[in-house]
Amino acid sequence: MSCSSLRLRDVRFTYPGEHHEALQGFSLAVEAGERVAVLGPNGSGKTTMVSHLNGLLELQSGSIEIGELEMSEANLREIRRRVGSVFQDADDQLFMPRVADDVAFGPANLGVSGEALDAVVRRSLALVDAAHLAERHPHHLSGGEKRRVALATILSMEPHVLVLDEPTSGLDPAGRRELIELLSTLPQTQIIVTHDLPLALQLCPRSIVVSNGVVVADGATRDVLSDTKLLHAHRLELPFGFDPTSV
Repeated sequence: MSCSSLRLRDVRFTYPGEHHEALQGFSLAVEAGERVAVLGPNGSGKTTMVSHLNGLLELQSGSIEIGELEMSEANLREIRRRVGSVFQDADDQLFMPRVADDVAFGPANLGVSGEALDAVVRRSLALVDAAHLAERHPHHLSGGEKRRVALATILSMEPHVLVLDEPTSGLDPAGRRELIELLSTLPQTQIIVTHDLPLALQLCPRSIVVSNGVVVADGATRDVLSDTKLLHAHRLELPFGFDPTSV
């Protein structure tokens, strides 16, 4: 599978009817194959930023590049194929009567059919260790199973970049561990928005902290999580007793 770099330069965005900019000159460079955690309090601009990466929000100011492709109307279809988003609530992505149908939906809309489509479904489910779920109804699955299937629906499009919003939300400890192990095996560039700071340390060598629509810290995750003044200033808290320097 291919992976792409990301470049955001001085991106500014204001929601309709608002006067305050949600993004105030947001800039970020991510190399192909990196896993980067995006940390910050609610309302900091994290979701607004990642919603720009596949054109869910229209670029108002600044520039965005996904690999060699500049964000533009002409490139939007290919960018949306390259950048796959896994939502916080897997139910928002699963709407077909069978798991296999959900995984097939994206490539089928690109014209893949017949045995080629069946092969894509099998391969995508195998990547997330969910081949045994192909005939199940998505809404009868556990939270961890739903998360795996939602990821398979994105992998079926062969994305270069994965954007994951709170991927461990609602998972039990075993499901959380299994998801971390799975994500660590995937080659795509990964942007992981999370309040789960131990997840960031386990999975992402690099973390950024977003506040008031800009990046206020960018560095090795261990260093970012060891900066207690930084965490306190931006309403980020480690679990009681968790020492990032001991992991």
